[in-house]
Amino acid sequence: MRYWPTLLLFVVLAGLGSYLYLVEFPAKQREEKQETEQKQLLPFPETAITGLSVTTAQGPIELKLAEPGKWSIVAPLQTDADHREVQALIRALVTGPVTRTVEEQPSQLAPYGLEQPVTTLTITAGTQQETISIGDSGPLSNTLYVFRKSDRRVLLTNLAPKDFVNKSLMTFRRKELLRFVQNDIERVRLTYPTTEIVIYNMSKDKPRPSWKIRYPIEAEADQNEVRSLMFRLEDLKALGVVDPGPERDAVAKTLTAPKVKVTLHTVAGDQTVRLYQPNPQSGEAIAETTADGPLYYINPALIKDLTKELFTLQDKRLLGLDYTDIAMLSVKTREHQYVLINQTGEWVLEDQPTEKVSQEAAYLFVSRVANLPAEERVMKQSAPLAPYGLLAPAAEFVATGKDGKTTGKLTLGNQSGNLLYATGQRLQGVFQVRPDLLKQIPSKAELLANPKDKAATNR
Repeated sequence: MRYWPTLLLFVVLAGLGSYLYLVEFPAKQREEKQETEQKQLLPFPETAITGLSVTTAQGPIELKLAEPGKWSIVAPLQTDADHREVQALIRALVTGPVTRTVEEQPSQLAPYGLEQPVTTLTITAGTQQETISIGDSGPLSNTLYVFRKSDRRVLLTNLAPKDFVNKSLMTFRRKELLRFVQNDIERVRLTYPTTEIVIYNMSKDKPRPSWKIRYPIEAEADQNEVRSLMFRLEDLKALGVVDPGPERDAVAKTLTAPKVKVTLHTVAGDQTVRLYQPNPQSGEAIAETTADGPLYYINPALIKDLTKELFTLQDKRLLGLDYTDIAMLSVKTREHQYVLINQTGEWVLEDQPTEKVSQEAAYLFVSRVANLPAEERVMKQSAPLAPYGLLAPAAEFVATGKDGKTTGKLTLGNQSGNLLYATGQRLQGVFQVRPDLLKQIPSKAELLANPKDKAATNR
């Protein structure tokens, strides 16, 4: 019997725990849920939303979720919607909390700018529907008065005016003229009035495409330039749309030969866009994706960005060999002359094979020689070299490939302004390059010096 107090205490604690678990905690959870719901503008989650109607002074716009991640405009016309714009509007509605209830069952809406709301939104989620009217800005910046139809309340919210004001049909229309993933592209065809350039993706399975020019010449492509071109195509967006009809027909009559026609070839099919500039002085540029589809006004600067010379898209590294393919590099300047040889992955000097070369210094130098690009083209074809200082050059590099046959050559001549004249194995003609390499050619002593010796010398 002496244990009965302990047993009684256990029963009391168990009862208290049951009360908390069965009564207090659920009540608190219901209270927290109710408080959260009161702060939410919509009674359903973002993922449940399947339709949206946006009404402004310009009229209503009806949008439907055609499939996950793809919105369509169904009225006043049927076309693809700008998914990001629609999702941004929905996200703003979902995340913009209610600060407080200003008035329930209001007799007048005009004081809040809700008599004639700036925007009215009807949001559909399956069988559920809610209508929200957007009124004037609140007393603080980035707040809005809204009227919620379901409970007829005027609410002060943290919605930002920029997310709901000045929305038009153009806001919600798809603006990208091309939709693609770079790795899915097999080839790109650039057709100009007098020429054509065809670029192939040589490695679709890699994380990044590797581009090569196949027409009008077989040549390595400048990877950065082609990627820049692809980014410009991704950025090709409409600033305005002229839908099929009399206005489109009138504009189409002003279009002659396109400045450039871009065709993207993929396994899924081809996409084409033609860019026109009927009057360069007017500052207008127009794009066309299909002969009977809409015409699109675009930024005129994009025409210049997409009108590329073959030289611009070529690999402009002059030597003609990748640094990883070089087995031997002969270096000749007015101060230095030596040959670096790559023996099973380690650089040595030809005339001092037993001396240890600083591998870091050798690899850095060889990569600089191999990767030096042309900045400007002076002459397309071979020309007398003496005027450019290329008969008695400031530096000359000759590389031999690991196959013992392939060779690369780079010659640096006189300086003109901030650039040097140069010729190379990869490109025919005379070019100008940055002069930095001339100051970065190490002497034999610098190649042989170990890091400690170099540090002592620098001190």
